[in-house]
Amino acid sequence: MLARRQRYPLQALQRRSQELKLQVDSLLSESRLKGVLDASKRRDIYQRCVQLKQAIDENKNALQKLNKADEPAPVGNYNQKKEEEHNLLDKLTHQLQELAVSISRENITEIKTPSEREEDDDSADEDEEAEKEEDDDGEESEESGGEEEETEEEEKQENESHSQTSKEYIAVGDFAAQQAGDLTFKKGEILLIIEKKPDGWWIAKNAKGNKGLIPRTYVEPCNKEGGQDSSEEGSEEDVEVEDQTAEGEEVKQRTDSHWSAVRKAISEINTVDVLTTMGAIPAGFRPSTLFQLLEEGNQFRASYFLQPELTPSQLAFRDLMWDAKTGTIRSRPSRVSFILTLWSCKMIPLPGMSIQVLSRHVRLCLFDGNKVLSNIHTVRATWLPKKPKTWTFSPQVTGILPCLLDGDCFIRSNSSSPDLGILFELGISYIRNSTGERGELSCGWVFLKLFDASGIPIPAKTYELFLNGGTPYEKGVEVDPSISRRAHGSVFHQMMTMRKQPQLLVKLRSLNRRSRDLLSLLPETLIGSMCSIHLFIFYRQILGDVLLKDRMTMQSADLISNPVLATFPKLLEQPDMMDALRSSWAEKESTLKRSEKRDKEFLKATFLLVYHDCVIPLLHSTLLPPFRWAEEETEAARWKVIADFLKQNQENEGGLQALLSPDGVHEPFDISEQTYDFLGEIRKNAA
Repeated sequence: MLARRQRYPLQALQRRSQELKLQVDSLLSESRLKGVLDASKRRDIYQRCVQLKQAIDENKNALQKLNKADEPAPVGNYNQKKEEEHNLLDKLTHQLQELAVSISRENITEIKTPSEREEDDDSADEDEEAEKEEDDDGEESEESGGEEEETEEEEKQENESHSQTSKEYIAVGDFAAQQAGDLTFKKGEILLIIEKKPDGWWIAKNAKGNKGLIPRTYVEPCNKEGGQDSSEEGSEEDVEVEDQTAEGEEVKQRTDSHWSAVRKAISEINTVDVLTTMGAIPAGFRPSTLFQLLEEGNQFRASYFLQPELTPSQLAFRDLMWDAKTGTIRSRPSRVSFILTLWSCKMIPLPGMSIQVLSRHVRLCLFDGNKVLSNIHTVRATWLPKKPKTWTFSPQVTGILPCLLDGDCFIRSNSSSPDLGILFELGISYIRNSTGERGELSCGWVFLKLFDASGIPIPAKTYELFLNGGTPYEKGVEVDPSISRRAHGSVFHQMMTMRKQPQLLVKLRSLNRRSRDLLSLLPETLIGSMCSIHLFIFYRQILGDVLLKDRMTMQSADLISNPVLATFPKLLEQPDMMDALRSSWAEKESTLKRSEKRDKEFLKATFLLVYHDCVIPLLHSTLLPPFRWAEEETEAARWKVIADFLKQNQENEGGLQALLSPDGVHEPFDISEQTYDFLGEIRKNAA
């Protein structure tokens, strides 16, 4: 029978698939018949799910390696049969994931069952008896003296030095050895960390004395005495975070204003742990750090950085000045000013069938290795079903293509930090099929420093950036440990291994004279889409007119009646509204004469008319659903309302009829729609 399996590989795998199907069916039936399961039974079913999934994955890997030439005799419909087996294994995997997720929802708060605690108590009693026996043996050995005494002293010193360099960690998920030298362990098991390696694979020892490599992301420190009290007494901005490097276990104080977002992301690890353990996501995925920062408030949004900044004295504007010669705002150079093009993302691991991906995107910001120094800009990616691991972007967005897809980004910063760079975080928005829970995951991150050790800017060229797993504050974590960077063997094999690593392709482009002049009219620190840069400049020019030229006295801090200044920042958080304004302005600009396009004051006045015709009626219409990120139905409904409104505007030559029509119901009037409170909106210099 064994020989036959070797002679007919496909047939052997088919038989194995049927055996696995019977086991899965039996497990599903058992979970349904038992009704309300106790903790031990749930744990047993959960472990069997994990074991069965591993067996299915092994069969699937063997199936993928099969070729028609491996068969000793011709097999009819070979490819079709192979595909059917693959579909069957996928179905079994999905059934196991659904079952394990339902079990995990009940078990997620339990690390150990009561029976396991009793076992621990029994083992503790046995350890005490063993210690007494060792003490008795020690007394006997003292009497014997000589070499045995010296040996015991050496072992004691070795154990003491070993205990000083080791630390106990608790496993937050099950891990099965992937290759020789790895250590298998279960969730809740206590492991002694012997050595921390920089690649994220640590050497650990379990209670039985077995040693091996474990992934850093599966364990967390278990010596947390007083941790709860300290978290209650300390402030949210002052959190102790373990420096997870290979050099040691140094504890650093994080006092960043946005560190609480990182702690919030870490607090959501339970959900991610369930998805990781079930194989729904790779071990290197984490809750998105940059998304958490965006959720905290407007501190890291473009609407905040677009506002003028005050000087340290709070008596003047630092980055908004009037140029009497040109009759407009003065251009301001900055230390960093260039255009970045997102090309593509390759070999991004796929999530499992238990979660549905709502959006694939890249979030980027200026970063110094510790703090976020700019707004967080988001670009949505597109992908094809034939190449699901490849994400692409749309450089040079024109026409009706959404600005959210614009892969061309302008970058400006005047930071003097020698470690200044761009932090990229690849992310997905998802929904769990079993619970309906929504979330945001990081699929990897990379940091591109903009200056070398001598302070010289890096060259403008295309960069192939390999992604890291975990958060930007974790080191040595791989996105997907199953495709390890620990490549061995020939140079060719190492090259092939690196080609399988998740990576991001970007291009830095130097500025021509026209682009440099445009960017110099923007704030000193800002990231945004190139397709919207002319709208940002209009807003800044209107700010200059209102705050610097037309204000009666510079000492006045009264509310200013200007609906454009009051509402434009809201558009930056609603990309489809920005698209509506961009489309309306492009249509109007196409009708202008060449002489009119050269007249800056005429262009500004025309832009104000377009804004009042397009944005003001739409922004407060009850027909327009509230903006929600990554909700396809809401996005489609909003765009239909916007498209219908723009069509009516074009037919009626303006938005006045829409405002006066009885069919157009609007929200109750609020004074904030009309007034601009620049003291409440401007940025205050931290210095």
